[in-house]
Amino acid sequence: MAKDAIVIKGAREHNLKGVDLEIPRDKLVVLTGVSGSGKSSLAFDTLYAEGQRRYVESLSAYARQFLGQMEKPKVDFIGGLSPAIAIEQKSASKNPRSTVGTVTEIYDYLRLLYARVGTQHCHRCGRPVSSQSAEQMVNRVLGLPAGARFMVLAPLVLQRKGEYKDVFAEARAEGFARVRVDGEVYDLASDIKLNKKVKHTIEIVVDRLVMPARTAAVGGSSEDAGMATPVMGRAQEGAQSEWDAFVTRLTDSVEQALRVGEGQLIISVHGGKRQAGRKPAMRAAGTAGDEDQAIAMAEPPAAEEWLMSEANTCTSCNISFPELSPQMFSFNNPQGACPECTGLGTRLEVDPNLLVPNPSLTLHDGAVPYWGELRKKRDSWGYRVLSAIALHYGFDLDTPWDQLGERAREVIIYGSGKERIRYSWHDESTGSHGEFMRPWEGLAREISRRFHQTGSDYTREFYQSFMSEQPCPACHGARLRPESLAVTVGGHSLREVTRMHIADALRWVMSLTGDDVPGGQRVHATNGQAIPHGNGVEHRQPPARLSDYQLAIVSDVLKEIRERLGFLLNVGLHYLTLERPAPTLSGGEAQRIRLASQIGSGLVGVMYILDEPSIGLHQRDNRKLLDTLLKLRDLGNTVIVVEHDLETMQAADWLVDFGPGAGVKGGHVVAAGPPDLIATVPESQTGAYLAGRLEIAVPAQRRIATARPLAGDAVRLSRRRARPVRVEDAVPRSTDAPWLEIEGATMNNLRDVTVRFPLGLFVCITGVSGSGKSSLVTETLYPALANRLNKAQLKPGPFRGLRGLEHLDKVIDIDQQPIGRTPRSNPATYVKLFDLIRELFAATNEAKLRGYDAGRFSFNLKGGRCEACEGNGEKRIDMQFLADVWVRCDVCKGKRYNRETLQVRYKGKSIADVLEMDVQTALEFFDNVPRIKRILQTLHDVGLDYIALGQSATTLSGGEAQRVKLARELARAATGRTIYILDEPTTGLHFADVQRLLAVLHRLVDAGNTVLVIEHNLDVIKTADWVIDMGPEGGDGGGVVVAQGTPEDVAQNEASHTGRFLRELLQGVAPGAR
Repeated sequence: MAKDAIVIKGAREHNLKGVDLEIPRDKLVVLTGVSGSGKSSLAFDTLYAEGQRRYVESLSAYARQFLGQMEKPKVDFIGGLSPAIAIEQKSASKNPRSTVGTVTEIYDYLRLLYARVGTQHCHRCGRPVSSQSAEQMVNRVLGLPAGARFMVLAPLVLQRKGEYKDVFAEARAEGFARVRVDGEVYDLASDIKLNKKVKHTIEIVVDRLVMPARTAAVGGSSEDAGMATPVMGRAQEGAQSEWDAFVTRLTDSVEQALRVGEGQLIISVHGGKRQAGRKPAMRAAGTAGDEDQAIAMAEPPAAEEWLMSEANTCTSCNISFPELSPQMFSFNNPQGACPECTGLGTRLEVDPNLLVPNPSLTLHDGAVPYWGELRKKRDSWGYRVLSAIALHYGFDLDTPWDQLGERAREVIIYGSGKERIRYSWHDESTGSHGEFMRPWEGLAREISRRFHQTGSDYTREFYQSFMSEQPCPACHGARLRPESLAVTVGGHSLREVTRMHIADALRWVMSLTGDDVPGGQRVHATNGQAIPHGNGVEHRQPPARLSDYQLAIVSDVLKEIRERLGFLLNVGLHYLTLERPAPTLSGGEAQRIRLASQIGSGLVGVMYILDEPSIGLHQRDNRKLLDTLLKLRDLGNTVIVVEHDLETMQAADWLVDFGPGAGVKGGHVVAAGPPDLIATVPESQTGAYLAGRLEIAVPAQRRIATARPLAGDAVRLSRRRARPVRVEDAVPRSTDAPWLEIEGATMNNLRDVTVRFPLGLFVCITGVSGSGKSSLVTETLYPALANRLNKAQLKPGPFRGLRGLEHLDKVIDIDQQPIGRTPRSNPATYVKLFDLIRELFAATNEAKLRGYDAGRFSFNLKGGRCEACEGNGEKRIDMQFLADVWVRCDVCKGKRYNRETLQVRYKGKSIADVLEMDVQTALEFFDNVPRIKRILQTLHDVGLDYIALGQSATTLSGGEAQRVKLARELARAATGRTIYILDEPTTGLHFADVQRLLAVLHRLVDAGNTVLVIEHNLDVIKTADWVIDMGPEGGDGGGVVVAQGTPEDVAQNEASHTGRFLRELLQGVAPGAR
């Protein structure tokens, strides 16, 4: 066996047919082939699974008992296997606390940077904070009014887990009598037991004092006091003596607290009477009869607490700040998180746009869904309330919402304030009636109040339908406390840095070390590439270079930040910000972020397995990704990539083509070797496309729009940046043309764009990553259309107008979200195929004899299903801190049904056998059942021959889930007035699969529908009827329409990156138009 190769013999996982293969080590290896041909089965289910299994087996028996026994892949032998790391096509995290910064760990290094060399400012006045002496602390306390009661506390433990018996013992040994734990005072003589799994805050009670009264002499200046001494009476002398003793005691207590608290202390000032409903700040914890404990029990709650420090204090505002620590900059830690939103940056608030989704309706006709159609509810309380408001403010319930006065709309949503409104009531059952006056609280406050008060999940869900995540009113989305946001490095707060685009953040980091090139020239990333100028957060002041002393402290930290930002830049993610929530990232973006993190780890001798890393990348950025993969290889790693991108295949050291077909027709290695060799293999479909023997042809004729877009829809590129310009179009605007127009869209980086989409055509929306495609189509256009056409309640991005709806009857977004999240969900149930199959089994003679109906063959109902797993076929194992694991049911062996149900057969097959069939097999099996065959044919048409009818939805990729949804739409009766929206439908598709998908999409258009596709694949773009290219760059450098028209029109636009690649592809091709 060669030491420079991974040797695989007899691989039989899924549809693999005993594959024997040698893969060269330390090379870039691309696995390709049609969907379902066995690529992922070899890469992830064989190589990666075996690598993980061997790693687990290398652990101790103690560790293995927590991880469980991993099943061995179906393979005879694998040799030369390296430690394996898989980077799959999945979203980064569903956790709203995860951001690009936390996933890449850049935020962790930034926290350390700010904690070590940050300049702390007062969050109230903005002045730098300074240290405070013990004398200054005493003088501040002496400013309290006479009779004020307060405690002097020394902080020992802040929000840390543990029992802290040694802390209490040491405090007792030093002579202290009391301690405050989590806000409550305990006697140290008692046995204090803490839950070691809960975070605690512990402070020693150094002293408890009451501010004495001061006489005029005592309270005056030193000169006045001196003059009054000869005539001072005994009472004044006693007061002076008492005051001096108090000051001495206070000073001693402050000094002692500073010593114990290592430079920090807390003054807890108590208010007057205890507030009703509040938990007492202290409770007795000692023995009965303790007089001091009785005083402690009677203490009112703390009205104010002052944290004082010898290190950081604002002398102007008299505010003390804790010493800077990384925890202060973490929004996942109470020390740093905004107390209002607990570090989320958002709060669930009533959204006016969801309260009134259709402003053209009147209040009588249901403009406010919360009240419904009031015309039909004249006896409801909501109708009476609104009638009273309308009478008071003089507006009509039959006036459309968007024509109501601003004051009327404001009162309905936000209330009348203190202004009282006269309400009348009448009880028909008793004949009683009356009236009363009170302010109207407003819809927003009423819904919010009821949302928090209700105990019903169903009712809470109803109220939540009118609410959306809004920026936190306290931190405005910054997630951190004001004290943390006031710390700067190089003139910028941490929030300002996380809001910068990656390119701007890298430029800022380099300026801290003095590496920034003066005069606005471009600086370079870690691989020597020029950093593109972004247009992110404006600098509040010029970034300042750190001092030599500061650089000595954080040079390693800056190096890590710089390298990680550079890696993100190199994989085409320059348009992202570090504060971007991880759940909003696409699968491709999330994968490239993880890829950048792996490069940063610097591992050598590892086998990396990647799943289509080029997804979501514009052709312009593909070269950067390839350079990244080659760099991983050059470090001494084996990089195995499942990929269909032509450029990636051509750059590979070794290419493996699987096929020849999908599912049962695949599972073979058709060809393996260098790309040039594969191109000569006649049996290889991939080779035929590489050599140009097969291609996705440009249509001989295109459908054409009946009118040109509006004047001003094009842009030209100036020397520095793109800007919209007025362009007089040769063809005048036609008011009768079937166009859909959205005006003034400003979501994310969209720059007040107005875009017209021709209807009845195949339209591609293109542009580099981050140029505004998804912001325009999926975040603005789709929600706006869904609200109007589908009566949905979605929140679209901001826009001014939407025209052309009269040409449409519904909108369908065919996205890549899972079709289900449990093993119960599968393709057969999603496309409504399983209902027909169950009816077919119920119609068999055996089922009739046993009295079984269609419900007997449902794995969701009791009776026919296996009750051990409740019809899942798998059992869920709770792994606590790890992700839940699903294992095959040991009773039904994964078949979902009980023995009696499985005895009923149709053409010799049980219901479980049918669910295990792939689409191609099922199509042949049900050839004589037209209703079932028609639906199966749609799955076949979208290229899903290889998936099983009962395959768990959790195992489907995003692209497969999208095509299952497309198949369901194809199976429905067409209206010819539907607009379909798809985001990168070619995900996971081979050239041959793309050709089949295009045939399906064009079929939808030929039926009179409109298809809008966000796509980077040039083979798709060149076949479109109309192209709208966004850009010209990503992030703030994008957000405008660079070019639009036929692919030939866009190819001639010099400002369009897409046009440049189309031009190369279309050279010599001149399709006509019909």
